[in-house]
Amino acid sequence: MNPMSDINTSNTWETVNRVVFPVKDAELTLPLYVTAWTPSYLQASVLDARTDMQTLNFSGMNRTEFQQIVAEAAKKAQSSNAQLPISSNILSRYAIALNPHDHLSLCTFFNAFPAAYWKRWTHVKQVRLTVNVTGTGTLTVFKSTGRGLYNPVSTISVNTANNSELQHIETVIPLTNLMDGGYIWFDAENTSNTDTFTIESAQWQVPSAEKTVRPQQSKSQSTVSVAITTFNRPSYCLSLLKDIAAADELRTRLDTIYCVDQGTDHVSEQPDFESTARQLGSQLTYLRQSNFGGSGGYSRGMFETVEAGKSDYVLLHDDDAITEPEAILRAVQFADYTTRPTLVGGGMFHLDNRTVLYTQGERLDRHTIWMKPSLGLEYNHDFAMRPLRDSPERHQRIDADFNGWWMCLIPVRVIKEIGLSLPVFIKFDDTEYCIRAREHGFPTVCMPGVAVWHQAWHDKDPARTWEEYFFQRNRWIFALLHCPKPTNRMIFEMLYGDLNVGLRFLYSAMALRHQGIKDILKGPDYIVSSMPSKLAEVRKERAAFEDAQTSNDLDTFPEPITEFVSPTNHPQARSQNTKNGVRSIVRSLLGSVDASHAQAPDVAIPAKDAFWSSFSGINSALVTTPDGNSVSWLKRNDTTFRRNMIEGLQLARKFHHEFDTLAKRYRAYNLASFDVWRSIFSGEREHNER
Repeated sequence: MNPMSDINTSNTWETVNRVVFPVKDAELTLPLYVTAWTPSYLQASVLDARTDMQTLNFSGMNRTEFQQIVAEAAKKAQSSNAQLPISSNILSRYAIALNPHDHLSLCTFFNAFPAAYWKRWTHVKQVRLTVNVTGTGTLTVFKSTGRGLYNPVSTISVNTANNSELQHIETVIPLTNLMDGGYIWFDAENTSNTDTFTIESAQWQVPSAEKTVRPQQSKSQSTVSVAITTFNRPSYCLSLLKDIAAADELRTRLDTIYCVDQGTDHVSEQPDFESTARQLGSQLTYLRQSNFGGSGGYSRGMFETVEAGKSDYVLLHDDDAITEPEAILRAVQFADYTTRPTLVGGGMFHLDNRTVLYTQGERLDRHTIWMKPSLGLEYNHDFAMRPLRDSPERHQRIDADFNGWWMCLIPVRVIKEIGLSLPVFIKFDDTEYCIRAREHGFPTVCMPGVAVWHQAWHDKDPARTWEEYFFQRNRWIFALLHCPKPTNRMIFEMLYGDLNVGLRFLYSAMALRHQGIKDILKGPDYIVSSMPSKLAEVRKERAAFEDAQTSNDLDTFPEPITEFVSPTNHPQARSQNTKNGVRSIVRSLLGSVDASHAQAPDVAIPAKDAFWSSFSGINSALVTTPDGNSVSWLKRNDTTFRRNMIEGLQLARKFHHEFDTLAKRYRAYNLASFDVWRSIFSGEREHNER
């Protein structure tokens, strides 16, 4: 049955997206797969983007207008939060049953076909939907545009004579009107008063003739190796191995998993490891090496994949991320069709709030050497609160400069041409690699429908750990490799970073930031040679500072003198914040306070409020760590702050002055080459290789 029979369907079709449903943790993730149908709400900005340029006159709003806005917002929130009717039943990974009068939508992150991305990055001109159904109901296929407007393109009525009879449906949709964005999906409605309506094996397919990748070794289809780097998270890593082992469709395209164990609590010593290893068989290669961080672990996986010469792709996957196995397969199948070798990245959902997407794409600001969300879209979009159907801005094609290495597919051809990760342990290695690939003509696409669940950043603050050293150092190594010339903004960014941590009494962070610049000035030889030992050195340096000392018992410290109250907003918040910042800086630069011998903390500051403005006007504070496990007593020392700021200014000016010379040295060294990494790995004593 093909309601759009005027389109040429004489192709051989390949399934590239299966419609899937969660079979575990469904109560946490369901809005990412299927939602109850609700009326759509058309936003004025969808029809005319200029409405977003208009300011609101709140002072001119009367009580009735305000109440109307609140009522409409409450109605929309209630509708958006609607759950699947209890009668609806997920039968399996690929099947769902609708009871009488159920009406569901597949316009969701994991099940809407990302048509605009296929339009932009491949030669595919049409997509086919195939579905097996039983019962009586209607399938309506929709297509949206980059504005978020959508219309039905096909309506299929189903009425099987016998409810146990299976009916196969096909419809072909052209990939048109998708230049700025757009998805294709279907909604399903049970129109029966008594019987269930079952949908199973729904698949999105594309013409296989448009495939651009020629598999290695004359194989019938391309294959992938998965590189997992783990450090003392054996249970998480083993869980990931089990998920992949159970994904039959994925394993047909899998060469091997390179599990690079860099810890002391080994994955191989977990109770279920042996049975999982037997299940995976030759598709698991377990390696142990010293802790070279994420860049070292992933580079080892990339290195081994290229050396083996079997795979077309390597997929980098965090050890503590929960995978959606279908997403890995989708990344591979999309990469098979791209017009040029393409890095395919996945989104990151919060592990503690499973429907919240951290980002669907990021850009790198070359002026600040820092990241920002693509198209100005906000971070942390909650699809439970704002489903894809009701989020027109999310229907845009969201292009990106890079993708985090919580999940990223890299063609082996790219690795052979541009090399491995920088030997920088952690931080900025993923950003730098994607930018380097882009400079060689290989884009990064952050693909909707491809994602993992990973620990959110709100439980982390690098400034309060040894990670601050690597953030600072690697950020400016990136600048040397990819920025054409030094700018005064670089000096500002270095000093701003020092102020940000210094005003929070984190003098260890200031010292680590400065050590990072000093090490850069030593040259690329030092960066490579110090990699095996640098983490231990950084930990030791930080441990000497009082702000690095923590306790998991609040009774270790005296009772704070006052209670902290979170600052409230007011009409002049921004200007007032600037004034307070200037006062704090002047006070710290000109002051002589040394609170090292304070009898009690002035206040206790929760982790959520531990930004610089909360420290204004106080001399010491108990500050909770971001993970909530411990607390530190941070104390003001104006002399230390002043000395560090002077040193920071001197280092920033020296870096700026020597930028051109340093850039030539670092670019000529070829830090990410196979030879550099071979020399690092050659010193390793490999064992327990499976």
